[in-house]
Parts: sequence; C-alpha cells; structure tokens
Amino acid sequence: MKINQISLFLENKPGHLNAICRTLASNNINIVTLSLADTQQFGIVRLIVEEWKRAQEVLEKAGHVVNVREVVAATVSDKPGGMAELLDTISKAGVNIEYMYAFTFRHGAEAVLIFRFDDPDRAINALRAAGRNVLDFITLFSN
Repeated sequence: MKINQISLFLENKPGHLNAICRTLASNNINIVTLSLADTQQFGIVRLIVEEWKRAQEVLEKAGHVVNVREVVAATVSDKPGGMAELLDTISKAGVNIEYMYAFTFRHGAEAVLIFRFDDPDRAINALRAAGRNVLDFITLFSN
C-alpha cells in the first residue's frame, strides 16, 4: 500500500524550515516524520502528516510550492542484518530506491522505513512475497 508524502523546496536560509513547521502547527497539523536534504542554495523537506491534503492546501495558501509523492512504508527487523535482508529483497526484484528515511516510531518490534521507489508496485509485491510488512495509511497512523 502506498502513502502520500509532501515535498517542498526551500531556500537554504535561516527560518525557512521554521515557516513550514509554523504554518502546519498553526493549522493543527502534526508532522509525524520528516527528512531534510540540502545543498548550498536550497533544500528539500519531505513530510509525512496524517492530513496530507489539508497540509498541502494550507502550505500552498502560505505561498509554498508543494509536491505530493507516493511512498512506501515498510518494516524492517531491528537487528544486525535486518536492513541488508530487506534490501536483498528489493535488489532481487530489480527495483531502484530513489531515497529512504526512517520513521519516528516502531511498528511492534520492528522499525519503519519510508521508501521512494522507481516502481513502487513491484517493490510492494516483492516485499509482501518475502513476508515483509508493507503498512497502509491506516495501520501507519494507528500505531
């Protein structure tokens, strides 16, 4: 199952990330996890929020350019080699990982990772065939 992630470009200047977070906070939208990648001139902030449609609307109203991308939330055994095992499954399926980052909480005894794949459906099928948990939106937010 795929979930929606919000992505925004922001100038690499003091206060720009805070403006995004403040906009969401003032609209009572909780950031569940995020990733920030930067260069000297700009950054990309990727957010998972429960109310992504409303978040998109309020951020756009505040003047931000917002992209919505489908990502996959999958669990990984929280032990030495757990990540390697999961990545073996993805590699064998011939799917490329464009980026990934960790979720801020666990699902039972397992860690949760967010993946952006070049072929998310093939990745989901491979993960499920290997007995891996792929979390849907409801399961992800009912933890």
